[in-house]
Amino acid sequence: MTAIPLVALVGNPNAGKSALFNALTGARQKLGNYPGVTVERKSGRLSFADGRPVELVDLPGTYSLDPTSPDEQVTRDVILGRQAGERLPDALVIVVDASNLDNHLRFALELIALGLPTVVALNMVDLATRDGLELDAESLSRELGVPVIATVAVRKRGLDLLRQALDGLLDGNVRRLRPSQPDVAFDMRRAEATRIARAAIVTETPSRRLTAAVDRVVLHPVAGLAVLLALLFVMFQAVYAWSEAPIALIEGWAAAASDAASAGLPDGIVRSFVVDGVINGVGSVVVFLPQILILFLFILMLEATGYMTRAAFMMDGLMARVGLSGRAFIPLLSSFACAVPGIMATRTISDPKDRLTTILIAPLMTCSARLPVYAVIIGAFIPARSVGPGIGLQGLVLFLLYVLGIVGALAAALLLRLTVTKGQSSGFLMEMPKYQWPRLRDVLIGLWQRAVIFLKRAGTIIFASTVILWLCLSFPKPPAGSTMSPVDYSIAGRIAGGLNVVMEPIGFNRDISLALIPAMAAREVAVSALATVYSIEAGDDEAALERSLGDRLQGRWSLPTALAFLAWFVFAPQCISTIAVTRRETNGWRWPLFMVIYLFALAYAAAGITFWTATAAGL
Repeated sequence: MTAIPLVALVGNPNAGKSALFNALTGARQKLGNYPGVTVERKSGRLSFADGRPVELVDLPGTYSLDPTSPDEQVTRDVILGRQAGERLPDALVIVVDASNLDNHLRFALELIALGLPTVVALNMVDLATRDGLELDAESLSRELGVPVIATVAVRKRGLDLLRQALDGLLDGNVRRLRPSQPDVAFDMRRAEATRIARAAIVTETPSRRLTAAVDRVVLHPVAGLAVLLALLFVMFQAVYAWSEAPIALIEGWAAAASDAASAGLPDGIVRSFVVDGVINGVGSVVVFLPQILILFLFILMLEATGYMTRAAFMMDGLMARVGLSGRAFIPLLSSFACAVPGIMATRTISDPKDRLTTILIAPLMTCSARLPVYAVIIGAFIPARSVGPGIGLQGLVLFLLYVLGIVGALAAALLLRLTVTKGQSSGFLMEMPKYQWPRLRDVLIGLWQRAVIFLKRAGTIIFASTVILWLCLSFPKPPAGSTMSPVDYSIAGRIAGGLNVVMEPIGFNRDISLALIPAMAAREVAVSALATVYSIEAGDDEAALERSLGDRLQGRWSLPTALAFLAWFVFAPQCISTIAVTRRETNGWRWPLFMVIYLFALAYAAAGITFWTATAAGL
């Protein structure tokens, strides 16, 4: 009895494979797992015009025959006849997205080179036409040397022609499987795919040509990196230039609330709690909400326009040089908002060594919680002056701090990949979305969500930490007639004094040592902690209470100490939530403890080198 022909449906993710499979097989489908793996096997029956059956198997989407996940490995093994319980396919149906042809043809060329009977389904031609792109299937067929059938799977267009093409391929005209070309041919295939895709274009709208022209710049290894750095530079300049007025407004509200509370409440523990603990403590963090929203405005705009994916592509080459998978970019990018979702996003990384490396360096990404710390120190010690046309010194310093965090993460990744997470890195491919104008409503909703998240954090974690710190700073009180500072006499002051023995060699004072302890709950608490300390120390001194936190810091800290404090926060571990999610994602305490130890050591060394260098330079 002659075996039923086996045809494999294969292609890149998002090419419409599943829709085509459903359209060809209808309800005649079977689901199961491949032997020895948990990857789902989806097969079905289709019939030719004369009634002959064909078994069609829908393979997981992949970008190449070099697998980086169990799904992709199954696809490779089935196509090459290596999968247990599967025979070599008699033919391939390669599904490509007509509107993203050059990216999909690269894998198609790799498959065609195998020598199996092949037909290409040029899918979603209706969407390509809608976007102003018309392709010539016959020209594409001549270039590829295999039949090309235009299809619209969701509308069942082109299915009869596809069956006819398959019928002709399986009618005794079977070629033998040839070895796949080596990986060094990747760039050659990509260039050939681009050439063939351009040759198949009949008409193209100016907008698509403009997109291609822009991509030639933003995806260029040199020009693209310059564009990315320029955008980041403008973003950090705007964080300071655009936030001055709203910050002054919030500071005015906080000062009015403090004055009202001081006037309306009798002198004592209640007034100290409200003024020193709540208004001055929490208010010192809330004042930085405008800067956080400006930062996220740029991030949301870059995501909505389609540029962020291109930035990921640009960074892929750089990360590959330090042994980090390109798949790590999105989790690391998420860590700029918060390391917790960034670490959770590493679940998309299939290689365990790549994933672990990404988890361990995610806290080095400068999360939004660090921005209040950076802003208050930069505002206090870096002059608000211009260093060039449209270039503010404060924004430049903030930009350099973010760059320092990125460079530190890449250096840590390289060291980790050479030691504790040794292994080969795996590259990745990605689809480039269309450029589009951001929708104002979506951007406003995104900003509102970030504001709510920040204010909830200020009203819960930061508030609770500040209240606990206020209690520790307020009790016990020094006895009457004592010349000892209330802060030094308090529980918190004594703990900070002991910790400062370790921190003093890197230029830290008692106030910094004290602020570092509650900052483990949330990085922003370092600001509220300092504000609470100085508010309690000021007591009833109205002149001291009227001074901003920045002014108080200027009178108590040296510039080398301030710079060392910034360097510490670039590298120090993030909040307890980050450590907790690392323990959950790594199923134990080994790697969270390793992360905390190496990051604290790195932060201590960076702060010490910064302080000693700045002191030696006479700053």
